[in-house]
Amino acid sequence: MFTTARQISRALDRVLHKVTQPARYTGGELNSVPKDWDDPAIRSKVALAFPDIYELGGSNLGLMVLYDLINKRDDLLAERVYCPWSDFETVMRRDGIPLFGLETRHPVTDFDIYAFSLPYEQLYTNVLTMLDLAGVPLRAADRDASHPLVIAGGSGCYNPEPMSAFFDAMVIGEGEEVIFEVIDVHEQWKKELDVSADPPTQARSKLWAMLAQIPGVYVPALYEASYAADGTIAAISPTHPDAPATVMKRVVTVMPPPVTKFIVPFINVVHNRAAIEIMRGCTRGCRFCQAGMIFRPVRERPLEEVLQAVDEMIANCGFEEVSFLSLSSSDYTYVEELVRLTMERHGKRKLSVGLPSLRIESFSVDLMDLLEKGRRRSGFTFAPEAATDRLRDIINKPIPDDDLLHTAAEVYRRGWKTIKMYFMIGHPTQTLADVQAIADLSKKVLAVGRRVLGNKANVRIGVSTLVPKPHTPFQWVPMEEEATIRQQIRLLQKELRDPAIHFTWNDPPETLVEAFLTRGDRKLCDVIQRAWELGAKLDAWGEFFRFDIWQQAFADCNLDMDWFARRQRPLDEVLPWEHISAGLNKEFLAQEYLHTYAGGVVDDCREHCFSCGILGFFKEQRLEAPDEAWRCPPFGKDKTRQPVDVVPVPLYFNDEMKKEGISLPAGTGAEPAQLIQLENATGQFEERVPQRRHGTVSQRIAESEDV
Repeated sequence: MFTTARQISRALDRVLHKVTQPARYTGGELNSVPKDWDDPAIRSKVALAFPDIYELGGSNLGLMVLYDLINKRDDLLAERVYCPWSDFETVMRRDGIPLFGLETRHPVTDFDIYAFSLPYEQLYTNVLTMLDLAGVPLRAADRDASHPLVIAGGSGCYNPEPMSAFFDAMVIGEGEEVIFEVIDVHEQWKKELDVSADPPTQARSKLWAMLAQIPGVYVPALYEASYAADGTIAAISPTHPDAPATVMKRVVTVMPPPVTKFIVPFINVVHNRAAIEIMRGCTRGCRFCQAGMIFRPVRERPLEEVLQAVDEMIANCGFEEVSFLSLSSSDYTYVEELVRLTMERHGKRKLSVGLPSLRIESFSVDLMDLLEKGRRRSGFTFAPEAATDRLRDIINKPIPDDDLLHTAAEVYRRGWKTIKMYFMIGHPTQTLADVQAIADLSKKVLAVGRRVLGNKANVRIGVSTLVPKPHTPFQWVPMEEEATIRQQIRLLQKELRDPAIHFTWNDPPETLVEAFLTRGDRKLCDVIQRAWELGAKLDAWGEFFRFDIWQQAFADCNLDMDWFARRQRPLDEVLPWEHISAGLNKEFLAQEYLHTYAGGVVDDCREHCFSCGILGFFKEQRLEAPDEAWRCPPFGKDKTRQPVDVVPVPLYFNDEMKKEGISLPAGTGAEPAQLIQLENATGQFEERVPQRRHGTVSQRIAESEDV
């Protein structure tokens, strides 16, 4: 095994021309930051790892934010590490080339911290590949003081248990501040380390105890799970006095300055563009959406800060497209003004402005006209998620068909030829009639396009299967049975045969893997390692996905996939992520879960706060933040704020479901009193009303300024 940067560079010179896309492994891109490892001022070195190939990880904004923040410090350095494609992995193992940082080609074992981003579950086996290629023991328990600290962060950490054996620590929540606290603790530990006095494994245990004292840092080795006779979790308890019983997520009070020097790749990556997060979090409350729950509170970046960042991005990177990112970009308070001013400054360069997450209800004709002035893009994307009013009420995403069809007509009239729509199957209570409605609505949108553009109009339909996620109201819901999923897919395949409709769907076995990984407990650590040993890797890539390997791994571990993925969970069950808090009260999530089966539509948080828990847990940070920075109500008698209630009070209940009577699925564990309360509940309105009852945010601001 090569051990120095020079040895690795020489080895790469001999082999890179023989692998596909050698630029994945060269480094040296514009705006990358190679630092001098001999600089005595540098006290800590961090390898930032994305467990997928360069083309996907290279455009990951979270990794770039940490890369930018760390490398702005003269006393720190960060380098990037990605998972190699299979051909280069084979070469690395054959020739003894360890995994290395792209910037200077130092082996990962030379770094102090090996920090992984875990945005989704299909990357888990890649983590093991990257640990193994780096020469780091797979399990935290097998590491000693000589190994880098292995940590993880990202959405996947909100249920850390399936990967708990492989990380020394996992960051829950936002990493922009806590990463520096982890670095400081690690450096303090190194200074206090007495190699001659402390056995290597005992020294590692001291590091774990120090890390556990950092708010938002979960150290799995300091917790123990006990199980009931039926296999469910009885308790997850800390085994060390420094480990808190519940690990609360980290939240930054104000979003840090955006990255403006993006690394410009030599090869095309998935999102080859400048990107800026204009808003973090979402106020809509879709019951299936984990991101909308875990990224609360909603914080908006000031308009002028965004505009200045765009100017700097274009000057520093030369990109022809800038993407304004958020979970719901058209809900950003100043979205129309932002797009208008961006086009005024850069429209002559035919800059393309991307708003990848658009809500039909807050998407205006004026915004469409502004977007039209930029370089023409292929199409618009919307995500209705369901195609009947009943099912939209169930998931708390009420979007009338008429609004969707009107918006589609306006999009086609402005010359865009393609509209993309995303739907889900497998929602609670979904029927074949609800699935048929997806096909019917898709045909209606195409018909609107053909009236405007003739045969040039296209519709792209993407259908995924619901995977009930932790920390959402659907966390107690089972994933739908495979036979039902396949029946629904076959119906859509039959109905969506028009050559102008392009229909894609998720493969059920791939969805099942995601489901048991996101809903599993510590027992899955053995399954994941066994699957990796059997050859599982790059599971997000169809050509590498092997469901039979996962089946064998479960059989070898004497566990059942469906028990983790397709089991109705009662409200009083201790969930595998019970000791991890996203800042949401369990009572709030449970109430929203029960509202699901009555079709109760809850208001947008900007219109009405229902005390989800964020304000209680993060009161001090809300007091520190400027009033306009958060969309949670400010504290103070003289403050202007939305109404606040202690429990969610739906705007209305679905008439169809109310008439049929409330029926909860077997095994929910709901108390009779809860069912009676639900049956007798009334909404704020007798009729259907939108979550936003006063037009778009921009329109409301304009109206208030006129007054």
